[in-house]
Amino acid sequence: MDIKSLKSFVVVAKHKSFSEAARELNTVQPAISRQIAALEDELSVNLFKRTSREVNITEVGKQLLVDATAILAMTEQAKSQVKRANNGQIGTLHIAHLSSACFTFMAKLVRRYKQQYPAVNVVLLEMTATEQIDALQTGRIDIAFSRPLPSGIAQDFVTHSIYVDKLVAIVNQDHPLSNQKNIALAELKNESFIIFNRDEALGLFDETIMQCKQAGFSPSIVSQPRHMQTLVTEVAAGLGVAIAPFCVRKLYSDACHFIPLIKVQTAIPLQLQYRRNEESAIIDAFTDIVLDCKEDIQKSMET
Repeated sequence: MDIKSLKSFVVVAKHKSFSEAARELNTVQPAISRQIAALEDELSVNLFKRTSREVNITEVGKQLLVDATAILAMTEQAKSQVKRANNGQIGTLHIAHLSSACFTFMAKLVRRYKQQYPAVNVVLLEMTATEQIDALQTGRIDIAFSRPLPSGIAQDFVTHSIYVDKLVAIVNQDHPLSNQKNIALAELKNESFIIFNRDEALGLFDETIMQCKQAGFSPSIVSQPRHMQTLVTEVAAGLGVAIAPFCVRKLYSDACHFIPLIKVQTAIPLQLQYRRNEESAIIDAFTDIVLDCKEDIQKSMET
């Protein structure tokens, strides 16, 4: 049984007429007759009782009509679902993000996306930069909002720059330097340092150590938290000072002061990344929305 024959059978049953069925299906009556005859031969049954005046469906035909109608409905549904998937209207989108870097805009992006594509299931995952690299490579996430990828794998991914952050010093509100408009990194040489864990952000850790060495000292590291909120909380508690991207001020940061660093010009990009060989209308649709909102995102990170 093929779909074309089943459709002809259902239309003949509806009209009780081969000629009317041919008219609806935009074909000729002999073609409809051949399809029904072939179907009856295949099943070894009579589907219709034919007289010179009318065509009536048999009891066996009635059973086939139930199943054929369901099959045709499922076929149309499958066609519709394929078209919707091709247009990015259904499916699941796994998005990983750095919470501190995306705090101000991620919810707005997803809300706008869901307004346009309500049937797509969005899964948000908070991951460190290191976790995102592994998840991208293994296909556990579709899109990453993260720091620049290592040069050895960067060519395997499409990358869009979203905004560029900078490094700042973070001190407790009671710190002697807390009211400074800017400071030289060397002024912190005798401080206890809280630095984000190297395993979670290799580039950030190494950059911080390099900047301290260029300022003439090696930092005394007392803590290496794995979450930026923990880093900010430890500074607020007076456990030490920190060097981190300015975006962390968007976290809960009461009792912390964020101070620009003199002569530290390190750029900290946030990028949108996805696999280069990935052909996905869902990813394309979300990326278009992100890029359309890029200017607003940049403004939100300046305040």
